[in-house]
Amino acid sequence: MTISPPQQGIAVGPAQPAGMPGIPLPPEPQTVEQTGLQLGFLADLALKTLYLRGQMTLGEIATALGLPITNVTEKVMDFLKTERLVEIRGGSGLSAATYQFVIVEKGAEKAQEALARSQYVGRAPVPLATYVAAVQRQSIANVTVTQEDIVRAFSHLVIPRETLTQLGPAINSGKSIFLFGPPGNGKTTIAEVMVGLLRGEVVLPFAVEIDGQVIKVFDQVYHRVAVDMAVQERARFDHRWLVSKRPIVMTGGELTLETLDLIYDETSKMYEAPFQMKANGGIFMVDDFGRQRVSPRDLLNRWIVPLEKRVDYLTLHTGKKIEIPFDMLIVFSTNLDPADLVDEAFLRRIRYKIGITSPTVDQYEEIMKRLCARKQIEYRAEALSQILAFYRKKGLQLRSCHPRDILDQIIDTARFLQKRPALDPDLVDMACESYFVSLNAEGVPASHT
Repeated sequence: MTISPPQQGIAVGPAQPAGMPGIPLPPEPQTVEQTGLQLGFLADLALKTLYLRGQMTLGEIATALGLPITNVTEKVMDFLKTERLVEIRGGSGLSAATYQFVIVEKGAEKAQEALARSQYVGRAPVPLATYVAAVQRQSIANVTVTQEDIVRAFSHLVIPRETLTQLGPAINSGKSIFLFGPPGNGKTTIAEVMVGLLRGEVVLPFAVEIDGQVIKVFDQVYHRVAVDMAVQERARFDHRWLVSKRPIVMTGGELTLETLDLIYDETSKMYEAPFQMKANGGIFMVDDFGRQRVSPRDLLNRWIVPLEKRVDYLTLHTGKKIEIPFDMLIVFSTNLDPADLVDEAFLRRIRYKIGITSPTVDQYEEIMKRLCARKQIEYRAEALSQILAFYRKKGLQLRSCHPRDILDQIIDTARFLQKRPALDPDLVDMACESYFVSLNAEGVPASHT
């Protein structure tokens, strides 16, 4: 007996739910062969799912695998039933989707064997070749930003026009950018705005398969779902993929050479995609470049080929090398002197070098005015003079982040004193005294007198 439902004429797929993007979505596979995966692989995945979750309907199994019921999930379950690994225990009879499946003793043994080979349970992966083709179709090389786009995107920030003029071509290049300058002037914020300029959504797989091995790609930390998952589930497309905004992956001191290769878990017997694979189609920012546990020279040596050829090579634990696209805007951000980090040959490979300078007094004032308006605090010019006096007294440089921090200090202090936040002399003085610090030759906070 098969679990196929009776024929009811030609089915017409439902219209896409409102809210789905206009980008091409991977079509639903109509057969097991069209999934690009072996029947045995899908059978193992279904068996592990049923073993861990208990009794499930055919529809629930299909949803868990991200595969259609007709001709795909039903064929997988037919195979498992023929092999006497699962049984049907009820169902409404109106639709095959309601058939209840349970795993039998022999099936439980096979599920345990499958889990010993790989503990991956979730949406069925897509073949590596299919993933590569999707990245290439969605390349950031297809994204173009104009001068108007740049001005509009950065309108909420106070950035010199000449800096904006440099950022536009750098984004359009889709290659690599070096942002350098003193800390606290918005390098990280600029990178976050840039990802918004990479228009459109992308489709990315939950996981990728190569030689029976599974590489997890989707990461909730870096991949921002563009359409509500409930809406996506109602849409007619291959649900082994999801619609995401273009990713932004930001790393700092935790970056090592090991995290730039496939991360194999000996216990779960599956891989986690490295940072650059998760960043495909978006931005990969190496923040505080030069402060990683890996040296700048070693890092750039690792990326000589990817930066120039737009492909990267990853290694399976078996020793096999696989090729993946290196399709992202790489942003190196540092407050160190670039000349102290890498030599001229390496700097040449980083196409755009953009200095993010400290604000002028006029720019600092504009930042303060905007933030006061946002926080509903009346701006007072005499308060700015009072704040600038602290810079002169302590020999400090202006930073773009300071107005925000000082206002936050004022708000915190006012709440403690049960006063209304305002730029009055006492609150400004208390905020600046607790925010700015300078050390004497012995490393002890200098006197405030």
